[in-house]
Amino acid sequence: MITSGFASTYSALSDAAGIAGNVFAFVLFLSPLPTFRRILRNQSTEEFSGLPYIYALSSCLIGFWYGVPIVSPDIILVATVNFIGALFQFTYIIMFIIYAEKRKKVKMLGFLLSVLSIFAIIVFVSLRLLDSPMRQIFVGYLSGASLISMFASPLFIIKLVIRTRSVEFMPFYLSLSTFLMSISFFAYGIFKGDPFIYVPNGIGSVLGSVQLILYSYYSNTSREDSREPLITSFHE
Repeated sequence: MITSGFASTYSALSDAAGIAGNVFAFVLFLSPLPTFRRILRNQSTEEFSGLPYIYALSSCLIGFWYGVPIVSPDIILVATVNFIGALFQFTYIIMFIIYAEKRKKVKMLGFLLSVLSIFAIIVFVSLRLLDSPMRQIFVGYLSGASLISMFASPLFIIKLVIRTRSVEFMPFYLSLSTFLMSISFFAYGIFKGDPFIYVPNGIGSVLGSVQLILYSYYSNTSREDSREPLITSFHE
C-alpha cells in the first residue's frame, strides 16, 4: 500500500516536471515573434540570421523521434514538446525563406532540405537496422548531442555580455525561460532515470543559471555606469 502510494506520488511528480518543461519551452518557442513581426513589417529579413532556427529544428526533430514510444517508452512529454517546437521552427524558417533575399533564400532552403534529409536517414537507420535497445541508445546520443549544442549557442551572448558589460542582447525572460525549462526537464530525466534527458538539461540548467547571474550582475553595473557619466561630464 505504501509502495503503491509512493509510486503514484513519484509518477505525479515526474509528470508535473514534464508538463512544466513543456510550458516553459512553449514560452521559448514564442520568443522569436518580435523578430518576425519586424520581418513581416519590413518585408525583409535584413541582417537577421536563419541558422538558429535550422539548429533548433534539427534538435526538435531528433528530440521528437527520441520521445516517441517506438524509440523510448514512457517519455511522451519529450515527444510533445519537441513536436510543438519543430512546428514553430519550421514555420519560422518558411517565413524567413519567403522574405529573404535570393542568396539567403537558396541557402536556407538548402539547409532545410538537408535537415529533413538527415532526419529521414536517422529514422530509417533506427527502424530498419537497429533493435529496440540499440535504437534508443543511437537516437538518445544524437538527441543529447543536438540539445547540448543548442544550449551551448548562448555562450557567444555570454561572451558579448562580459565584453560589453551590458545585458542589452540577453533578454531576461528568455534566459529565465531557458533555465526553468532546463531544470524542469532535468528533474523529469532524473525521475525517468534517463541520462539522455537529464545530462543535456543539467548542462542547460548550469548555462541558464550563469546567464541569470550575469544578468543580475551586469544590469546593476549598467545602472551604476549610467549615473557615472553625469558626474564625469560635469567635471569636464
